[in-house]
Amino acid sequence: MSIKLGDTAPDFNAESSLGNLNFYEFLGDSWGILFSHPADYTPVCTTELGKTSQLKPEFDKRNTKVLALSVDGIENHKGWISDINETQNTEVEFPIIADQDKKVSELYDFIHPNASATLTVRSLLIIDPNKKVRLIITYPASTGRNFTEILRVLDSLQLVDNYGIATPVDWKDGEDVIIPPAVSQEDAEKKFTKGVKVVKPYLRYTPQPNK
Repeated sequence: MSIKLGDTAPDFNAESSLGNLNFYEFLGDSWGILFSHPADYTPVCTTELGKTSQLKPEFDKRNTKVLALSVDGIENHKGWISDINETQNTEVEFPIIADQDKKVSELYDFIHPNASATLTVRSLLIIDPNKKVRLIITYPASTGRNFTEILRVLDSLQLVDNYGIATPVDWKDGEDVIIPPAVSQEDAEKKFTKGVKVVKPYLRYTPQPNK
C-alpha cells in the first residue's frame, strides 16, 4: 500500500514496548508521529530515539504523540531501550512497535525492496487529529533524521490549520508568514490585523498571528 499526503492513516493493533496498543486509541485527539527504524541495536537509530525522547517536552507542547517501529521483537526493544537511556542520557517513555511479521511496515510502505528486502527505511509520517497524513519524509538507513525540521513542520502545519496561512522557505517559529493568494486583499486586512506587507499581489506577508 502506498500512502500519500491527505490519505487517512490506516489504523492497526500492535504489540509494543509498552504493551498492546491500538493506533487510533493511542493518538486520541492528538497529532501523531509514526516513524520506522531499520533495526534495534543500530547506532543511527539509537541516536534518533534518544533525541526523540529528549524532545518530549517539545512534542507535548505541540499536542503530539510519537510512536516508533522496528521489525525486531519486544525483548530486543526492552534491551535496546536500556542502551538508549544509558548512552543518550534520557528515559524513553514512548512506545516502540514490535513488527516482526511486518504487517504495519507493509501497511505503511516502510519496506523499500531496492534498499533492503527485510529492513524498514527511515520513514516518518506526521498525522493530524483527523488521522490525515500531513507529512511524509523518507531517509536512507545510513542518514539520521533532522528533528529540528520535524518540529518546524509541526509548527507550520498547526499554524496552517489554525490561521489559514502558509510558511515561506526556511521559516522558523516567530517569523512572518504568507497570506495565501485565495484570500482577497480586503479580507486579508480584516483577518490579519497585525498588518499586511504586499511584495506582489500574490506574495503577501503578515506577522505570525499567535506571536
